Amino acid sequence: MNILKIDSSISGEHSVSRRLTSEIERQFGGADVTRDLVADPLPHLTARGQDPEILEEFLAADMIIIGAPMYNFTIPTQLKAWLDRLAVAGRTFEYTAEGPRGLAGDKRVVIALASGGVYEDDSPFEHSKSYLTAFFNFIGIQPEFVSASGVAVSPEAAADAIDSANETIERLAA
Repeated sequence: MNILKIDSSISGEHSVSRRLTSEIERQFGGADVTRDLVADPLPHLTARGQDPEILEEFLAADMIIIGAPMYNFTIPTQLKAWLDRLAVAGRTFEYTAEGPRGLAGDKRVVIALASGGVYEDDSPFEHSKSYLTAFFNFIGIQPEFVSASGVAVSPEAAADAIDSANETIERLAA
């Protein structure tokens, strides 16, 4: 299995999402390609901003592990810049008379969400999981989520959130 791991947290060694992506990677046998969007950022998309290498990396992967911390109620701009290179008509989706149809459904996407606060799916402040679900559904993928929320509430809440996320990882890997 070809695994691509994407990290987008600016928090370095203190990052909960990076901790979770490392555990997911360990449980699934290691990544073939790792892309750190903070150490090696992509520029914002422009009319001439296609990066075929990014798209080909994604298309070659059977599994994609993504670290998605919540910053200001949504994903980091570094991650958005990477996603912008994946939505390519004719490659990952196509327009049909019935509406858009995803073409990338042969991949497993596991997303490690991390947030300082607790945001339920129906919260007016939650724009990470909902955006990532919509994006990947658009290209034909139903993403799976590992969530550690409330990590800034208290040390105990952080430990509980990480323990719960690790239990989810173990279930996904089983």
